Amino acid sequence: MTTDDRLAIARETITAGRAVLGIELGSTRIKASLIDPHGTPLASGSHGWENRFVDRVWTYSLAEVEQGLQSCVSALLAEVEERYGVRPASFGAIGVSAMMHGYLALDADGELLVPFRTWRNTSTGPAAAELSTLFGHNIPLRWSIAHLDQAVLDDEPHVERIAHLTTLSGYVHWRLTGRRVLGVGDASGMFPIDPATHDYDAELLRRFDELMATRRPGLRLSELLPEVLVAGTEAGRLTADGAAWLDPSGTVQPGIPLCPPEGDAGTGMVATNAVAPRTGNVSVGTSIFAMVVLERPLSGVHHELDLVTTPAGDLVAMVHCNNGASELGAWAGVFGEFAAALGRPADPDEVFGALLRSALDGEADGGGLLSYNHLSGEPIAGLDEGRPLVVRTPDSRLTLANFIRTQVYGAFGTLSLGMQVLAGEGVEIDALFAHGGLFRTAGVAQRLLAAAVGAPVGVARTASEGGPWGMAVLAAYLGAAAEQDLGTFLAQEIFGDAAADVVDPDPQDVQGYGVYLERYRAGLAVERAAAQAL
Repeated sequence: MTTDDRLAIARETITAGRAVLGIELGSTRIKASLIDPHGTPLASGSHGWENRFVDRVWTYSLAEVEQGLQSCVSALLAEVEERYGVRPASFGAIGVSAMMHGYLALDADGELLVPFRTWRNTSTGPAAAELSTLFGHNIPLRWSIAHLDQAVLDDEPHVERIAHLTTLSGYVHWRLTGRRVLGVGDASGMFPIDPATHDYDAELLRRFDELMATRRPGLRLSELLPEVLVAGTEAGRLTADGAAWLDPSGTVQPGIPLCPPEGDAGTGMVATNAVAPRTGNVSVGTSIFAMVVLERPLSGVHHELDLVTTPAGDLVAMVHCNNGASELGAWAGVFGEFAAALGRPADPDEVFGALLRSALDGEADGGGLLSYNHLSGEPIAGLDEGRPLVVRTPDSRLTLANFIRTQVYGAFGTLSLGMQVLAGEGVEIDALFAHGGLFRTAGVAQRLLAAAVGAPVGVARTASEGGPWGMAVLAAYLGAAAEQDLGTFLAQEIFGDAAADVVDPDPQDVQGYGVYLERYRAGLAVERAAAQAL
């Protein structure tokens, strides 16, 4: 098939309204992906943004959400018009995903009661500990229910006015459709899900309401939480107000079906075809997390492991670390400035790629260097607040290769601590797939991640497409859910015979990383001291 033939087919798909739109609001970028019904990327759009630390709270304003979403969609529509000569008025389906967890508390009129508290906030320690004991289920600091309970414990005045709780994806979906719903994967980061019913755990809801009876009489959690839906369920249609909010130009018309809004963990599983038991994925961005689909429940409760679900509602163990590749990206920016100062400016991707490739020339243990990427608190490492650090001893070997290798190791360090707990539970993994921008430079982060987790790591052709592509695929599943389960749909309709580049752990890397990790554990004392002093 010629290029002209492919363009003609894509143009007809778009003109006929069969193309599918996925949008993901990530921590540093809002991205949109337009695909055909078989997952082939057609166009994309993006908008950069950053969280802000205001009054000791990590947050984004809802005005930034609206502006960023509109900018992202506008960029996608412009790319479609430039590439195919048409401007789409409709889509086969739309799906929205976003960073999970956090706290979006709305009143009866849909007005935000307090600034959006994102997943990065670690101020919910007393509530998370109380609820973990009450439920017999690990409740991480970033979960929505921990934020609500902490607000009650702190006697925050807004609590009595809460009418609705949701996540960022749920908020955007509500603005588009008028429906207060959430995909089961994203909902599992608000409150524990019963894998048998694919709904909030009824017994734990009862326990929470009993706890609130003396503190906040009349507060019934089930009345505040969004309705839970599994993948493949239609979750409403784009309203006239929603269309105008999404696209003020008036190009996109109402009536388009939407799938359940999901979290970025769920879209990562879809983007890597890791929704079946004994499969897993690692997503690296501002945060880093591993998701492993379980064959059976865990035997114990571990603060390092979250229990969430796939978009279809199957049980997943999640190792979530608040800090991912941001510190590595900051150092890449410094080296880019250095190149410019020498009169040799380079594209940021070129700088990033060159630095990553240099890591392969580093010593297996990093040459005695230590890197901590903690910009914010990290519960798995026992850190309430983060302080990025580079630490070395007088006899360490400070070279570019060692420095960058340890920066990559540092991004994986806390993840390794959680994965060791998962291994202790006897959880077996047949395949672990990675995705995120860090893996665009072939063979580097993938190889070092294999050493860090002690397992083969695959990177599929869709690895760099990431969450918005995965969300678009979930939206495309609306048209197939009556005939196929999600795993079959992904295997047969989306991935087919697509091969993944799989790298086995290199024994020398594994040994060197083990030495590094022991040094990393011991050095956490330095990190804690820095957080107390600075």
